[in-house]
Amino acid sequence: AFEPSDIYTSQVVVSGQGEANRLTGFGICLERVLTRVTGDAALAAKPEAKAAMARGADYVAAYSYRDRLEGRPIHDEQGTYDRPHNLTCRFKAGPLDRLIGELGGKPWLMRRPVVAVFLDVRKPAARYTVAANNQRDLAMRQSFGNASNLIALDVVFPPETAALNLDPAHLDPSSSALKQAAEAAGGDLPLAGRLTWSDADHGWVADWALEAGGAVHRWQVRGVSFDDAFRTALRGAARILSGSGEPQ
Repeated sequence: AFEPSDIYTSQVVVSGQGEANRLTGFGICLERVLTRVTGDAALAAKPEAKAAMARGADYVAAYSYRDRLEGRPIHDEQGTYDRPHNLTCRFKAGPLDRLIGELGGKPWLMRRPVVAVFLDVRKPAARYTVAANNQRDLAMRQSFGNASNLIALDVVFPPETAALNLDPAHLDPSSSALKQAAEAAGGDLPLAGRLTWSDADHGWVADWALEAGGAVHRWQVRGVSFDDAFRTALRGAARILSGSGEPQ
């Protein structure tokens, strides 16, 4: 079940537990938590937000470390403080909410829908819909999971049987067929995407569509990795669903 308090926590990888690394980590965690709490990635780009990141410690209620090399011996040339760690920060809700208000945003505290992703992938020698239980799609599903953690918006994928029955040329988020497929996959609403490799753009071209508020919203990004394409997908979806505006 969705717990609003969960979104006030964020994580970053730091190279050690020293104070300089910690303060830098606090700033990055504050940048990420602004997006997690509001659903609006644009807030963190404002000058006032950048100034707050420089004093990120003022907003941190608690923090903890986890050694990413736990269980491995320390090398002779590598001290404990040089090892990579996950730094997890829990932020003070009151001060953070006030900062968000000053930035022109608002916390998105209602239950967030689970987004069912229907992604048509077009490569030079292959075309398919990403499925939940196909090993071929593992890297893309994991990448979507990483983007999901950054934005605090859960995603699911259709099983292989459903993916094979979908017409990838007609993935319409307003269609009853796609809405039923989203529900069958464990989602609340469908996010339709097309990911096409482009030699001219030196990367992927990603088109996304989501229905909300009685309208279909569409956005695109060109010449990117699929990691960036998926972050763009969920940032756009979160902006729409949180009422923060159109995708940027």
